[in-house]
Amino acid sequence: MSTEVVRDVVSVTGELVATRRAGAYHHLTFVAPGIAELARPGQFVALSVGGPTSAHLLRRCFSIHQVTPSGTYGGTVDVVISAVGPGTEWITALRPHDTTSIIGPLGRPFPLPVQPVPCVLVGGGYGSAPLFWLAERLRERGCRVEMVLGAATESRLFGVVDARRSADAVTVCTDDGSLGHQGWVSDVLGDVITRSGSQVVYACGPMGMLESVTTIAQERGAVAQVAVEEAMACGVGVCMTCVMPVRGADGATRMVRSCVEGPVFRGDRVRWDAFSGGLCAVPEDAVGAAGMRAH
Repeated sequence: MSTEVVRDVVSVTGELVATRRAGAYHHLTFVAPGIAELARPGQFVALSVGGPTSAHLLRRCFSIHQVTPSGTYGGTVDVVISAVGPGTEWITALRPHDTTSIIGPLGRPFPLPVQPVPCVLVGGGYGSAPLFWLAERLRERGCRVEMVLGAATESRLFGVVDARRSADAVTVCTDDGSLGHQGWVSDVLGDVITRSGSQVVYACGPMGMLESVTTIAQERGAVAQVAVEEAMACGVGVCMTCVMPVRGADGATRMVRSCVEGPVFRGDRVRWDAFSGGLCAVPEDAVGAAGMRAH
């Protein structure tokens, strides 16, 4: 795998040029020159909320769905948003030609295989948003790409039609059986990996799903690369709200910032045992654990 470290970050005033519904989600396109040219699949952007006089001081972070480096308006960045609170509701209420501040590209992108290998891309809900751009990059390198998309119900899926254009094969799962296989992505993933001979599994979605994907990939001799969905308040490594336990190459567990050291990690390096009920604990054996608890 080739790990690409991207350090260039820019801040721009992004103009909204298109907004559309995508099932339960909102798909927004912003003119964001500089960001579009620098970004790589797996990175994210941080959007300001509420305008210059807003009391919402913290930005909202979103995976980059697609970019267009040049065009009629300049480079554009697409994001997919689920409106679940005041911040995301404010952003999704923007209309064409409204503007907001955008910082990016942030975080580490998905590492790409050096040689063409079969890959499986797994997305949960709108967590599938960054996988379509990734699929394009992988196929450019000669990789066969299969996608597995899952959600609670059909309206919570994202990109099923696009997946059929972006991938060589697509499997869809819904908890209620409203589309595709009734059940979870973990029900079908093992068979997909075995049938396709995939050596790498990329995934983005809820933490519980990412843990399952990692376990299934390991059982079948594949490497899991997962983009975590930890809550990020600043997106640039200052606030420390998105820290999570990850094993380093030396085997030691450290609390790392998912917005800077991630959001993409090797699945087998993440300490999944520290996550419970949406919360993350500091493992007893983590470097500096006693000092962290004291604070």
